Amino acid sequence: MPALHPHPESPPLAVESVEAQLIRLPGKGALMARYRITGIGRLVIPEFTGRGREDDLWKHSCGEVFLIGEGDRYREFNFSPSGRWAAWDFAAYRKRAGDHDPFDIPEINIRTGDTMAVLDAKLDPREIGDFTRAGLSMVIEEEGGHLSYWALAHPGARPDFHHPDGFTFDIPEAMRA
Repeated sequence: MPALHPHPESPPLAVESVEAQLIRLPGKGALMARYRITGIGRLVIPEFTGRGREDDLWKHSCGEVFLIGEGDRYREFNFSPSGRWAAWDFAAYRKRAGDHDPFDIPEINIRTGDTMAVLDAKLDPREIGDFTRAGLSMVIEEEGGHLSYWALAHPGARPDFHHPDGFTFDIPEAMRA
């Protein structure tokens, strides 16, 4: 799994590593975003509150996926361990074009052990559409409300998951088919 890196402006307290990847599952071919967090001794995991849309998930632990293709338009998904999700379309950098209604409501699950947690968010594979690159990122909340921001790349001096230079994951052709 590709490693995410904490932004130097917001180092974690105890989290040691975060990895993320997009996976195309066999069978129905569902698309899954998977996040693996190690060093979870101080991790705050929102309790399950049911599946549904909710804003401001990034204020607590949540996984994020950004999808972009040709041009400036892109899509953002947020996945909370609470079962809540959010999705938006953007016409250009941080220029929101409206809510995105997914083909199916994302199915979000979290599994925890003594030192590791895995967050999975399952999406309909049609969400990929003509998007060719992705930005994989995660907000981690630890005790005391401490937030760290993890991504494949941090192109700016401040954490900014929307920056197009952070969309560095090439979506394989087979995943887009």
